[in-house]
Amino acid sequence: MSKPRMCPHCRAFIDQTAKTCEYCGNDLPTTAAKRIRRERRLRLAGGSSSFTTMILLLINAALFATSWILTARFTGQSGFLAGIDGQVLLMLGAKYPLSILLHGEWWRLITANFLHAGLLHLGFNSMSLFNLGPLAEEIFGTYRFLVLYLATGLCGFLLSTFWSDSLSIGASASICGLIGAMYGFGRVSFNSQLKSVALRWVIAIAVFGLLFPAIDNAAHFGGLAAGFGFAYAFGIPGHDSNTESIWKGVAVGAVAITAWAFFMAYRNFASVTG
Repeated sequence: MSKPRMCPHCRAFIDQTAKTCEYCGNDLPTTAAKRIRRERRLRLAGGSSSFTTMILLLINAALFATSWILTARFTGQSGFLAGIDGQVLLMLGAKYPLSILLHGEWWRLITANFLHAGLLHLGFNSMSLFNLGPLAEEIFGTYRFLVLYLATGLCGFLLSTFWSDSLSIGASASICGLIGAMYGFGRVSFNSQLKSVALRWVIAIAVFGLLFPAIDNAAHFGGLAAGFGFAYAFGIPGHDSNTESIWKGVAVGAVAITAWAFFMAYRNFASVTG
């Protein structure tokens, strides 16, 4: 008999090759073929794409292009490598505690997750998401992955709001959420390889946070902790129709709230510039 693994639903130890848990009856999402693909992806630390990840990357890129055009329009800085103007980021929905706490602009906790301060900032976060997104989506499923990404980003900027009074943006809060969730699931499922990959990312982000004081470490930690808690609270989804329907509904709700946040950002931008 091969080395046993833990069922993510009832925590019983079962055979590695089993497709259904003999104790709770739930389908197991990791068949032998999927496990081989995941192990290969872990060795390569990502590098493949998924539709959901590509959509998130395109949204980030589109908003960066918008930010750059507005910076050139308002400040005259036309160099593509130039940073994005802080006032432009504020108008488009950056996290800013005074606006959030005094004016009730809580939608900034969502929109800040899709904005970036410069090409290097966007490039590093895009590389990280490109590597981690497909792996996280394979582990948690598309709907749960989407909820995880959006919710942990919000949690990261919520902690940042009460930790620091500075303006903050970037997808790294959500990326840290993915890392925290993968590390948490690695512990729950006794997957040492997954834990190892996630831990390397945690160390890399911590080093960057220490070397560059401008990095919003509170947002990183908030996303990381939220992702870790997410993995322990919800684990990995079953493949029964009821579970999938529930998470599909939650994902649709999360996307709708995100769309509302961007609508509020548009109204804010129109009121400031109009």
